[in-house]
Amino acid sequence: MPAVIKSAREIDLMLTAGRILGRVHEELAREIKPGMSTWDIDRIGEELIRSYGCIPSFLNYQGFPASVCVSVNDEVIHGIPSKKRILKDGDIVSLDTGVIYKGYQSDAARTVGVGNISKQAADLIEHTRLSFFAGMKYAKAGNRLFDISAAIGGYAGRLGYGVVRDYVGHGIGANMHEPPEVPNFRQKRRGMRLMAGMTLAVEPMINAGAWQVRQSPNGWTVRTADGSLSAHYENTILITAQGPKLLSVTEKEAERLSKAV
Repeated sequence: MPAVIKSAREIDLMLTAGRILGRVHEELAREIKPGMSTWDIDRIGEELIRSYGCIPSFLNYQGFPASVCVSVNDEVIHGIPSKKRILKDGDIVSLDTGVIYKGYQSDAARTVGVGNISKQAADLIEHTRLSFFAGMKYAKAGNRLFDISAAIGGYAGRLGYGVVRDYVGHGIGANMHEPPEVPNFRQKRRGMRLMAGMTLAVEPMINAGAWQVRQSPNGWTVRTADGSLSAHYENTILITAQGPKLLSVTEKEAERLSKAV
């Protein structure tokens, strides 16, 4: 199926959704501390989303039971919040969540440290973020979709990290998942030509060890196969002729990051 090109009205609604999601992530990250449960994180996240007049995208989506995917340490994605899972000093936690604003979606993920984390963990978080921006250098109308994929995978691979292959980014708009899929590793071809008005959720999932993953018995949570740490960084972006516009960040962060993309 072809990518969905958004109208000016749809882009405006997605920008509002994204700016709200950026604020949610900033406020949620400030709440993270040792001793809190992953259920606490989900509760705070849902309250923040609803306080901005939005609907949590993830709650009950395909049966997912929470508003925030809270994935700790070796959990790559889809961690289910629990009152029994307590964060400890040195943990890292990936927060993946989305909002619906007037029928339009935004999706973003951040990995944050809990208390004092190791240099290995800090480096993994930062390099995962930077792999996203390596891909953004190619996110411009007229370029090819999988050039983004190759740049993300190349950046992380050169540093010795494992780039998850089983799960990928996606188009986004009125629906959480729309065409096309956006892998984070090099493909055999360059893919479709990027067009202005395309909106994508680009989301590197990078492991400190090997790229292979396994699914937990709960049917949702995905872990690294070798037990290594994993980090996740995602933004909803708009393709333009000048380059990507990051939708799922605050106004202040968008201004700061404009030089990076």
